[in-house]
Amino acid sequence: SEQARLRAGVVEADTEEWQKDASFAGLARVGGLDLSYIKGDDARACASLVVLSYPALEVLYEDCCMVTVTAPYVAGFLAFREVPFLVEAVQRLQQEEPRLKPQVLLVDGNGLLHPRGFGVACHLGVLTDLPCIGVAKNLLQVDGLARDELHREQIRSLQREGDTFPLTGTSGRARGMALRSSNNSSKPLYISVGHRVCLETAVRLVKSCCRYRIPEPIRQ
Repeated sequence: SEQARLRAGVVEADTEEWQKDASFAGLARVGGLDLSYIKGDDARACASLVVLSYPALEVLYEDCCMVTVTAPYVAGFLAFREVPFLVEAVQRLQQEEPRLKPQVLLVDGNGLLHPRGFGVACHLGVLTDLPCIGVAKNLLQVDGLARDELHREQIRSLQREGDTFPLTGTSGRARGMALRSSNNSSKPLYISVGHRVCLETAVRLVKSCCRYRIPEPIRQ
């Protein structure tokens, strides 16, 4: 019920002036977030937040904090396990360096590409009220989407950097977009809307943040 209540707050459209500009004029700070676990220990993790300048993608701020994850892992509810630590990182930044507050967050995970349309990027976006984009390395198999031969064929069709195809489920709705983010890697990224951004803008922004396969805010 908590997930459904928060889900009602998701805005799937551009809300900022910089999003409407072809070159994102007015965008100066992009945040990247990730929670990574110690190998072999699913309770100890490092919650990381970096803020990069845009478009130069230089590190302006970094924060990493070792945390103990106590909530159990339940499929479809990962955000309840991880998001509190990411929200705390954003709050620490706002207290310590308010002038470096990011204008958009890229998070390692999914947004609308989720069994109930409310992945970690949506959850984080609604709780921080910041534009948020989900960037996943693997396809979450929901709404009939599968890593089948058709999907492999679509991946092969991504010939060059910037090529995309929509992740359209059996519902007929595009849940996200697969993006070939680098000429040096044929593995796509799976991008989905988190909050206060439309899918087209999300894909354009992620693409503009990639020097390698993983966008720089998350890679850093």
